[in-house]
Amino acid sequence: MGTESIKVMARNREASHEYFIEEEMEAGIELMGTEVKSIRAGTLNLKDAWCGIKNGELIINQMHISPYDHGNRFNPDSRRPRRLLMHKREIMRLYGKVKQDGYSLIPLSVYFKGSRVKVKVGLCKGKKLYDKRQAAAERDAKRQIDRAMRERY
Repeated sequence: MGTESIKVMARNREASHEYFIEEEMEAGIELMGTEVKSIRAGTLNLKDAWCGIKNGELIINQMHISPYDHGNRFNPDSRRPRRLLMHKREIMRLYGKVKQDGYSLIPLSVYFKGSRVKVKVGLCKGKKLYDKRQAAAERDAKRQIDRAMRERY
């Protein structure tokens, strides 16, 4: 295992606003050929994406990959459910957390690790409205401090 280059293709920016991210894991993803080419072109969106566990398999839903421009009529559906690849033991551990503790599985980013497409999945707990307000207030305060420091020097 040498140094593999990582190139992030999409991030779910909304995830950190909507959820507390407790843990992050890397998963492979089962794709068709034209989907990989489309991801390389940067035409994917994680905005409404979520993960679920069905029949012992980790599935990513609502991830939008635009059809490849130079593909043919056999291009797959852009929002089809796609299987994520993880060890069975990890999937069962996540299943227990989601069922008992009320966690959600949210895709945080999609990236190339070498030539392989990987998905960073977060084990997340939903934020309440007051948590979101507090986070926004902290961001604004930090922004004001940074601005004041730049103006001063």
